[in-house]
Amino acid sequence: MADFFDTIYQLLTNQRALEVIKALAIILVGVFIARIATGVAVKVLKSKFDMHEVQLFRRAVFYGILALFLLSALNQLGINLSVVLGAAGILSVAIGFASQTSASNLISGLFLLGERPFSVGDIIRVGTTTGEVLSIDLLSLKLRTFDNLYVRIPNESLIKSEVTTLTKFPIRRFDMQVGVAYKENLEKVSEVLFDVADKNPLCLEDPKPLFIFLGFGESSLNIQFSVWTKKENFLELRNSFFLGVKSAFDRENIEIPFPHRTIYTGSITDPFPISFQNGQQKVDGQESNNLAK
Repeated sequence: MADFFDTIYQLLTNQRALEVIKALAIILVGVFIARIATGVAVKVLKSKFDMHEVQLFRRAVFYGILALFLLSALNQLGINLSVVLGAAGILSVAIGFASQTSASNLISGLFLLGERPFSVGDIIRVGTTTGEVLSIDLLSLKLRTFDNLYVRIPNESLIKSEVTTLTKFPIRRFDMQVGVAYKENLEKVSEVLFDVADKNPLCLEDPKPLFIFLGFGESSLNIQFSVWTKKENFLELRNSFFLGVKSAFDRENIEIPFPHRTIYTGSITDPFPISFQNGQQKVDGQESNNLAK
């Protein structure tokens, strides 16, 4: 026990040891103050800025305060700060040449922060990837897809690619394309579709639904019916509207055609009938187990 106290006494009376202890104390105090300052900054800025901007401010405040206390600790150890800053400058230049991709991502991240095409919590589509924005950092963007996958996209790729923000505006339009048989009355089809939209509580009355005739298809009259809904209800509306249209078409006997194939025996002959009776094929009034016979 006496040896332990002797060691402590020697440390306390050693000037160099005292400087090291003071430097460590300065760093610990800096970490504590930086955490308090970031908490205050988040509370103040949360109501005025987007979430990703608040996160950047929080990191800037934390590391800025920590850097000041770290420099103070180095000064306490008697290290010449001008030499440290000079070495840091040379090192940053060397790292810049060695990591041009990271520098490009960093610059692209600054452009994204200035342009603000999306925010944390938005749903975006980049190429074939669609997901919720978890964080927007200086080097990359983090997404969570709908099947709960974590995706990291470099900022440089975002600048060079087409990015679609699906939740930028409060409402979205759902476009349903469907074909009906040539025998159907388009005015009746239009009335049925508008009735389905009126009965669906997720469809907005303003803007009004839109009926568009797209043209004559190979085996159907092609139409598009568009309705508007709140962005948070888009997926639910998509499912419920399809179900409502199918039920309404069945109730009103409106046919949704599918491709038909007619077999001809020659260029000028009429098509010959084929029917199934008791598990056998009947062709031109004659029963056969195989058309090839």
